[in-house]
This record gives sequence, structure tokens and C-alpha cells, in this order.
Amino acid sequence: MWRFIRGDFLEILVTGGAGFIGSHLCHSLLEDGHVVYCMDNLLTGKKENVRDLESHPRFQFILADVTKPFNVQVETIVHLASPASPADYLKLAVETMLANSLGTYHALELARNARARFILASTSEVYGDPLVNPQSEEYHGNVNPVGPRSCYDESKRFAEALTYTYNQKHGVNTTILRIFNTYGPRMRKEDGRVTPNFINQALAGKPLTIYGDGTQTRSFCYIDDMVEAIKRVIYKSELNGYVINLGSDHEITVLELAQLIKKLVGSDSQLVFSELPKDDPMQRRPDITLARKVLGWEPRTPLEEGLKKLIEWFKEQTSADKER
Repeated sequence: MWRFIRGDFLEILVTGGAGFIGSHLCHSLLEDGHVVYCMDNLLTGKKENVRDLESHPRFQFILADVTKPFNVQVETIVHLASPASPADYLKLAVETMLANSLGTYHALELARNARARFILASTSEVYGDPLVNPQSEEYHGNVNPVGPRSCYDESKRFAEALTYTYNQKHGVNTTILRIFNTYGPRMRKEDGRVTPNFINQALAGKPLTIYGDGTQTRSFCYIDDMVEAIKRVIYKSELNGYVINLGSDHEITVLELAQLIKKLVGSDSQLVFSELPKDDPMQRRPDITLARKVLGWEPRTPLEEGLKKLIEWFKEQTSADKER
């Protein structure tokens, strides 16, 4: 396996690198001059997300499953591999749990043996249906371990516990990132999360499906802002042992989001209400005080601006699908 001459640049493994966040991170890291190994089994990731990188001299795609041992000589591991949308992890419950348990174990073993930094992409779902708002890193969560979302929520909590243990027992330099709702181009139409659902329903002139009464809240961070935050973590090695919330602290109700997307699309779609899924959180907003302090970071993209970009992305995808 080829090696890059060390200097100011890093050799970085991104597991789940063909996914939504992972592919954007791979592109951005290459632009910064680093060597990037992108590992993905394409269970929910898409090869087309990184196809334009295949000829890049500092990029290598590795078709592999993190639930099996792997070995790549790198300095930094960003572990993003896992189904992440409810539509995916409800369908792929066992695969999700294995990616976050065995996959995290194998990634941590590689970090331990290679003396590499390990950055875990955890999730706001570790807070469950929170009893406090906003959620700070000190909050331990309100998670149902035997509910429909537990395959994701609890396996991510286990991944955090395993990461903490490797930090304490084996001295691995680790940082845990609790990533809140992120949106932007390269989201799949069938992703199942609220932003692509609403946008594609509105573009098709179909009713927008709201679960519950729409008063539940979410906070949405545009992908460029999220990638910038993750990179700042990568470039700051003194964050050993930190747990950091990443996301937007601008809170909006699901009903307000539906109305905003209708306006931006120019749709007259009706709003229809359906039963709220079990354990669906009623509020979700990160306390990003720590991210502001240690990373000098906060989201910059206004929600309306980011949604316009995502709407244009889905319009382009729809046109491309029709031409095929």
C-alpha cells in the first residue's frame, strides 16, 4: 500500500466515507491536501458520492465492512460507518448494531495498534426523548433500551462507552462527536428523515406527512457547517477525551419546517397528520457552548438558505432520473 510523505498533511481513514456526511468530509479533506482512505460497504452509502474522487492521487476507496477486522496505516480515524436514518436502521437493525459495536471495536483496535487518533461520530439520539432542553454533553439522556429506535440509540451509546474505555484503559486519543440533525446535498430521496421527506413530497405535489401534531422541535445544521466542525476536531489533537455536541441551536417545530419548505418550493401541498412513532423525541436542540469554546465554531448557514440548496439538489436529481 502506498504511503504519503508526512509533512503538514495527515493520512485519514473515514469509515462510512461514501455516505452523506462521510463523502462531503472526504471531498473537503482532499481539498485541504490530506491523504484520504474512504471505507464503505455501500449498505447505505453510494459509490457515486465519491466517484469523482477515484482518480485523485491522494484518495483510495476501500470496499469493506467495518464489522470485520481491517488494517490501514493512518494517523487519524473518523468512524462514521453506520446506518443513520430511521428508515435505514429500522430496516437494518442488526447491521446497525454490529456497525456500532463490532465496527467501533475494530476501528478502536486499529487506532490502538497504529497509535492513531480516533474520532467517533456519535449522535444526538444518545439523548433519546430528552427531559431537558437544550441538551448539554453532561445530560445522560432518556433512552428506551427495548423500543424500535433502540438498535441505533443504544448501539451508539455502547460505541461511546467502548470509546471511553479505550481512552482510559489503552490511552487511545479519542474524541466523541454527538452530531445533531444535518441536511444538504447528497441526502437520498428515500432517506426517511424529515427534510428530504417534506421537500420531495412538496416537489411532487403530494401531501406533506407530519407525525404527531407537529409541535415537536428539531434543529438543523447545513452539511458545510458540519464538515467544518468535524475538520476543526481533526486538526485539534488536544481534544483527547472530549465529548462535543455538533449541530445548530436554532430550534424550529416540525410544523414550521413544513410550512417553510412549502413556501420555498412554491407548493400548495396539503398537510396531513399521522400517528407519532413510538419514542420519537419531542424536542431536540444542542447546547453548543463547548463547541464554541474549544473549536471556535458555530453554524453559519441560515436554515432558509440551506434548504434552498437542498431543494435545488433534489430538483436536479429528479431531472436526472427522468433522463435515464
